Amino acid sequence: MPLAFGAFGVKYFCYFTTRMGLVHDKPHASRIGVEPKVLKIHMVDCSLQQFAVVVLALLAAPFGIPAAAFWIYVCASLLFIIGFIKILNELPQEHGVDKIMPFGRLFFAISMAVFGSEHFTATADIATLVPRWIPAHTFWVYLVGLAFLCAALSIAVLVQARLAAALVGMTLLIFVFVMDVPAVVAHPRNRFFWALTLRELAFSGGAFAFAMSPWRTRSRQPSPAQPIAARAAFPRFFVGIPSLFYGVEHLLHPPYAPGVPLQKLTPEWIPGRIFLSYFVGVILIVAGVCLLVNKKTRIAATSLGLAILLTVLWIYLSMLLRAPTDVVALNYFFDTLLFCGAILLLANALPKEGHPHV
Repeated sequence: MPLAFGAFGVKYFCYFTTRMGLVHDKPHASRIGVEPKVLKIHMVDCSLQQFAVVVLALLAAPFGIPAAAFWIYVCASLLFIIGFIKILNELPQEHGVDKIMPFGRLFFAISMAVFGSEHFTATADIATLVPRWIPAHTFWVYLVGLAFLCAALSIAVLVQARLAAALVGMTLLIFVFVMDVPAVVAHPRNRFFWALTLRELAFSGGAFAFAMSPWRTRSRQPSPAQPIAARAAFPRFFVGIPSLFYGVEHLLHPPYAPGVPLQKLTPEWIPGRIFLSYFVGVILIVAGVCLLVNKKTRIAATSLGLAILLTVLWIYLSMLLRAPTDVVALNYFFDTLLFCGAILLLANALPKEGHPHV
């Protein structure tokens, strides 16, 4: 799994830097004697890729929807069923608003499985993004997709979940430094590059919070509050900074879809869209400030997670119901759901008021 996540980082580094003009993907002259080997590997890759695409398309054909959308629904449904059965045993142990906490892990895992599935249904597009010097492009795309699916299942059922979450967090943090930061430096006036950079940072913060959080299965001996606070500071900053930035963006640009402020306008047929954007913007700012100054952090993160969940149900679910087979609508839905899951994972890792050792 670490090797697969490493390849995933290389692949997306190539993708973003090429699209943003930071590097130019120019063909290099092949040496005599090397070209046949490269051609052979490429032919094997193409054959494997075509075989997988045909199989997945045939399995989806009876349902009359595109293969990409079909497998997104399959993976999301399976992870929801498996994860929900798992958290049923956890819900009686939670009280009040804390009953939402186990769902944060479920939202995070479902979204990861969805994006992992796209490595098998959009293989051709993703394979072209792998650097030329890496052989067997299709193999790496499939391996990375499998790693995402395994990590999602691991987090959902709490089997080697800390390792999976740590790998996810490290991978996303690598994205921030090797892809997103250079893009921001190259386009400092483009607010969407800032939003993408901070989105990866927030996702990473949620994964790290889960990997670092104490579980009930561990020793019940209290640990010093200072190490716990220091350890939780990084995920808290990783979520707090994006929240503050996103909140300001919501107030400055309310017509855009709330949650993660990307290049998508909220459809005018959705009622209360401007009000919701301002409402979520205020919650983002207040929660971001609380997380940064370390005051009322758990209630702030919980409130923010619920606000983003409201956004998912109000805005993105409505858009998805209007176009249920649109892969773009599906990606926006699960991207925002992943943001919600990351925030709730952080909230669950933060100490309760009056319980500094939790």
